[in-house]
Amino acid sequence: MTADLDRMQRVADPLADSAVAAALGPWSDIGVAERFARIGAMNRLISGWKTNADLDGWRAVGDGVTPGMAASLEAYVQAARGLPAWADPAKIAQAERLFFEQGPLSCVLLFCSSLPECYVVPDLSAVLQAAGQLTAHTDYRVRSTAAMIFPVMMDGGLTTPSGSGVAQILKVRLIHATIRHLILRGDPSQAGGVVPPLVHGELHSMHEALLAHGWNVDADGLPCNQEELAYTLLTFSHCFLASLRRLHLGVGDVDEAAYRHTWNVVGHLLGIREDLMAHSFAEAGQLFATMQARGRADPVSPDPRPVLGQALMAAMSAAIPFAVAKPMPVLMTRHLCGAETARDIGLDGRVSWLSRALFWLGMGLIGLIDRLGRLVWPQFSLSRVVVRVLGYHLVTKLLMDQTRPLQLPDHLLSRVRDTVAAWGDDPKAPRWLNVMEDRFTTVGRWAPVDRS
Repeated sequence: MTADLDRMQRVADPLADSAVAAALGPWSDIGVAERFARIGAMNRLISGWKTNADLDGWRAVGDGVTPGMAASLEAYVQAARGLPAWADPAKIAQAERLFFEQGPLSCVLLFCSSLPECYVVPDLSAVLQAAGQLTAHTDYRVRSTAAMIFPVMMDGGLTTPSGSGVAQILKVRLIHATIRHLILRGDPSQAGGVVPPLVHGELHSMHEALLAHGWNVDADGLPCNQEELAYTLLTFSHCFLASLRRLHLGVGDVDEAAYRHTWNVVGHLLGIREDLMAHSFAEAGQLFATMQARGRADPVSPDPRPVLGQALMAAMSAAIPFAVAKPMPVLMTRHLCGAETARDIGLDGRVSWLSRALFWLGMGLIGLIDRLGRLVWPQFSLSRVVVRVLGYHLVTKLLMDQTRPLQLPDHLLSRVRDTVAAWGDDPKAPRWLNVMEDRFTTVGRWAPVDRS
């Protein structure tokens, strides 16, 4: 496996990479200004992919669209839009139900498990830092991730023409290819050696930052390579399921298999090789641990990970209104991800003794209460209430802030808002527990925060 992963560091996504290289033109012929203009034209084109049906017979027409760009992007859509032959619609529907039944818990696990584990691999963090997505624009990265996950996990997101999951994934795949194209200054299949940093003045955009960054292909492989893409996929599938188990909220083998299957379908659409996908909890855990250990063994200097991790925690802490609970994201991330990940991303600093005591005593006491409560109510879970309270503040203030709506088509954004609003009551909890929860969230439906 190690030898295969070594090779996968030199493989990216040939289909998307060749499409972007053809769309943007040879580096010897096209200047930087024109290249950025073509990227703008390409982004305008793909912004029109609002539903999966928009990909059917799609044609690239618009200002700044060259014949080469049109041909390459149309071929990319035709080749990339189909689900794999092994995709099971019933399992996908089951995973959709699981994600939205968990509701705010799903979002907490995104914030406190999936994203933090993403930053453990130094090369991934280096790309994010180069793009300025988690230091200068922390919420942008979080909201961009949510803008892919929600369409994927919405009802019919991957399987119906009116869904938007496939369209959103194909956008993300092209974004990955554009990142590689700018960092390597050309087609990744032709890259090698050291791409030196560009001497540049003040950087005004993500594209300028990526172009100026530089990269050592011989030492680090390709940016966003197959190993890193497969690792990221595991953070959204395996880390979600492992965190549910860690919180004693596991959902059973059948639901876990459906969720893992669905994210493997997503991986196929993202251009990830099938031989890098896991098909059981044990296999996923072993592959995740192997990839994470390989990343830790190959540090970069300066280390971008603590800055990124601390920026993510600061954004979450700012969304929590109770002073004593503001360290909750750090403590929850430590609990879900473990001490080593916490050290990697700079979360091993001091937290007030009161907050630590409340967290750990609360976790122990809640576990005991849950075991007793289930003797009367089989689905009783006080721990789910605690996570729902945290999720309420993160979802309504960090994701659904009306002044910075998710970058989704209006019809889909409306569906997301309706879904979040419906999370106001936990159908698995007795009424008195929902009333108690309302004291720390809001009464009735959950509405986005309007700060205008």
